[in-house]
Amino acid sequence: MTASTFRFEGASIEQTAVRDVQSPFFWSPALLNGHLTTTVPRELVHRAAVAEVMLTGWQRLSDTRFAMTAQWPRGHSFFTTANRTHHDPMMAAETIRQIGALLAHAEFGVPLGHQFLMDELTLTVHPEEIGVGGAPAALDLDVTCTDVRKRGERLTGMCYETRVLREGRLAASGQISFTVIAPAVYRRLRPQRVFDPAHRPLPLTAPVAPSTVGRLSPTDVVLSPTGEPDRWQLRMDTRHPVLFDHQVDHVPGMVLLEAARQAATAVLGRPSILPLGLDCAFLKYAELDLPCMIDALRLPMTSPDEAETVLVTGRQEGRPVFTSTLHAIPSD
Repeated sequence: MTASTFRFEGASIEQTAVRDVQSPFFWSPALLNGHLTTTVPRELVHRAAVAEVMLTGWQRLSDTRFAMTAQWPRGHSFFTTANRTHHDPMMAAETIRQIGALLAHAEFGVPLGHQFLMDELTLTVHPEEIGVGGAPAALDLDVTCTDVRKRGERLTGMCYETRVLREGRLAASGQISFTVIAPAVYRRLRPQRVFDPAHRPLPLTAPVAPSTVGRLSPTDVVLSPTGEPDRWQLRMDTRHPVLFDHQVDHVPGMVLLEAARQAATAVLGRPSILPLGLDCAFLKYAELDLPCMIDALRLPMTSPDEAETVLVTGRQEGRPVFTSTLHAIPSD
């Protein structure tokens, strides 16, 4: 089985069984239609902080299609662009990530405490539709499950496509595929990382200058210098309240996506960039107790009008753990 670094759940999330294959959660259509606004339960999207929950409602339309709602704040402590004129595309990625966890638990009967391992993620963003306005962005999400995999009645994996609409216009779209692993199987797959206290995170390394990677604060920098051009060591700050929202036994996928964004910013030599597209594959667990080297390669442009493209690869012990092709334009 191909492992992944993008895990939805963490040890701090209560392991409560969801036994009914149909949704055990009551959700009023009034909430979905905007008469009242709240977030979905944070446990269903594997977040410890309510402030990090993007989804606000959902409704099943058919066996494989769902209508959902979400909200992006005008300002966020981490998901932000340098000039603050646009909502951060990484917030779109996080919103789409949360969909998979919610549907698996609330609509496909997966108990809390199971492991969700991301295989692939693609994202396309339309910059003209993600500008920061005078109010939080209210979003409608059209979700279609294209490959629901089961063993008997138990969900083992799924692929789903999402269209993110803002006032009826397409703001972003993405596709995610993931695998579900039961707790007992996960413990057999990773006994050392789960049980051995000797496997502790590496000491925190020094950040590169925030201005070189499109960040304002060194606490939000996920790259450390190596002295080699276009190569960095992944900086794993397990105290970060957003990237490490709860306890995990390996590097969360959002950390790797942020590493790709920061590496692309640095290699392009821009104060900041606006990612328009991501195509990511998660190949192995990125371990907390091993150095992870991040390499970025600027790809040739075929037209002066097209977005810049950067290939980012993360490796541990010489083996790839993830790859990301990122398309971006300047945001300054």
